[in-house]
Amino acid sequence: MATRADNDSTKDEKAIGSVEHVEQSSRNSPDVLKEHNELLADDVRPAAERKLVRTLDMRLLPTIVLIFIMNYIDRTAVSAARLKGIEADLQLQDTQYDTVLAVLYASYVPAQIPSNMILNRISRPSFYISICVILWGLMSALTGVSKNYAGLLATRIFVGFPEAAFYPGAIYLLSRWYTRKELAFRSAILYGGLLISNAFGSLMAAGILSNMEGKMGIRAWRWLFYIEGAITICIGFFAMWALPDYPNNTRWISPAQRRLAMVRLSEDAGEADEDTSEDSAMSGLIQALKDPKVPIMAVMTCAQLLGLSFVNFFPTLTATLGFSTTISLVLAAPPWIFATIVCCIGAWHADRTGERFFHISGWWWGAIIGYIIGVSTMSTGGRYFAMFLMAAGYSGFALTAVWVSNAVPRPPAKRAAAISIVNGFGNMGNLIGSYAWKSQWGPNYHPSMFIGIASFALASVLAFVVRCILVKQNENLEREEMANMTEARRERIEDAARLEGITFEEALVRRRGFRYLY
Repeated sequence: MATRADNDSTKDEKAIGSVEHVEQSSRNSPDVLKEHNELLADDVRPAAERKLVRTLDMRLLPTIVLIFIMNYIDRTAVSAARLKGIEADLQLQDTQYDTVLAVLYASYVPAQIPSNMILNRISRPSFYISICVILWGLMSALTGVSKNYAGLLATRIFVGFPEAAFYPGAIYLLSRWYTRKELAFRSAILYGGLLISNAFGSLMAAGILSNMEGKMGIRAWRWLFYIEGAITICIGFFAMWALPDYPNNTRWISPAQRRLAMVRLSEDAGEADEDTSEDSAMSGLIQALKDPKVPIMAVMTCAQLLGLSFVNFFPTLTATLGFSTTISLVLAAPPWIFATIVCCIGAWHADRTGERFFHISGWWWGAIIGYIIGVSTMSTGGRYFAMFLMAAGYSGFALTAVWVSNAVPRPPAKRAAAISIVNGFGNMGNLIGSYAWKSQWGPNYHPSMFIGIASFALASVLAFVVRCILVKQNENLEREEMANMTEARRERIEDAARLEGITFEEALVRRRGFRYLY
């Protein structure tokens, strides 16, 4: 396997030569080709890489975080509306309300795999994702006109279809721009949008539900859907301009920066981040299904999301503390602000260390402690503290799709399918969890918490299995490199070790090729 020390120039040429979408002029004009390669020189490349990453961080990340905030605000608006009369107005029974929550995932889950397969084949993901944002904003707004259970059910089904494009699509888009050790922190910032949306969503809902009741003869819970849906539609149009496409065709960076972006990813995995002529969307799906890591991670994600299913009932849980509707919604915000902070800190550390298992499962273990506290006491302080630990459990899920991308890096068609399979099947946990917090189990919800404890325990076991598989695969890669090492290369590494004052083994580690992160 090629290593950076020996083959940087070779991999640069491979990345350049393998790109199918390079402008025709760059193939024919030496001057244009030189211009496109100008950022690859050793003396300018480090600064150019930092500038490229900063540009992405300032434009790509804020846009997808903003979309993700509205994604979960729209998705969980039903939970806030429950506190202001939607059940009474639409004459919903307890099971019917649970079905309204679950039915969104019935469309959201199966739509993710074809959505990511489409995303990998189209050239303008910025348009595709933005159109989906506009559509779910429209359907969310239409939820406010529901007159009965059937109407509410229909709108929530059609919210799920366009929403399916966003999260797995956003993770895949990030993986087309950031290297393995840049991806976790950026994905955590993205997922911070989800966590903080629970805080902003509760505060926004508190303001709308407390001030819009009866305005223009319309109930406050209907205004909640109208206002939040309209905001989402506006953000969707903005995203058409702000989001990038792929490194080979994004319009708002220079040709030299596009070339640099492609070379970076080529070096990161030892091969170009491009599908070959044989890598179709269907072949990527088949490859992903045959990789044992993918189904294991899919079940792991399902288990953890069942454990985290309290998110759809969080305002209901804070209401068990005994305060008014407005105060209950305000109290729902601090745990999610705390979760956002610890999520970003944990992901930053995961990028620095390259470790994945403990940075993911450790947060689940904290949520288990929160559940144990919730089962053990009904005191206001104890249960509210438990909610902080439960919310922090989402920090583990924030890195799950990143781990999938690290564990199934190439080809892109396989990676896109793997991310959608894991996230799509994983959201079955949310669907099941819609029935795991029955109102008759309140106000203590002990059965719900026992379900959560068992779910996190299963997820932890499966995560450990994935870790063991990746360790084994890295050992196989190590043996292959040693077996294929030529005498000349060994001598070069030994010379480098003497010059650097380190052992041969340490020098070998510095120059080794791609490894999985576990």
